[in-house]
Amino acid sequence: MSLHPFHLAFPVDDLQAARHFYSGVMGCNEGRSSDTWIDFDFFGHQIVAHLSPNASQDAVSSHVDGHGVPVPHFGVVLTMAKWEMLASTLETAGISFEIAPTIRFKGEVGEQATMFFRDPAGNALEIKAFGDDAQLFATGENDGRSC
Repeated sequence: MSLHPFHLAFPVDDLQAARHFYSGVMGCNEGRSSDTWIDFDFFGHQIVAHLSPNASQDAVSSHVDGHGVPVPHFGVVLTMAKWEMLASTLETAGISFEIAPTIRFKGEVGEQATMFFRDPAGNALEIKAFGDDAQLFATGENDGRSC
């Protein structure tokens, strides 16, 4: 299966802080930009930080596997090796984790490595990896359906 890149636009209150975080810390290449937005190559996907100084950062959390998962959030699924390298990079950069790098659902269908953190504007990100990529949508029942 060949995936097409997704596009996600999200609010930030400081474009320079977003540029430093996504490009400098996360290692995402910068694409086009203006005085009010910046495109980033987010692991092959296009994300766009839009200057929105009055955007609400009110958030809730959802209980998942013993953790309060920030909602809303966005992220990407990496290979395990890339996930481990990014976790190390973020730890070295002193990023504060909402949920520190961990393995969720150990020994169960959908076992995955995950970490949650926020960008400088408060947007929550989840980066995950699977030891077996076939577990991405696994439910324990193989009904063959997808969107």
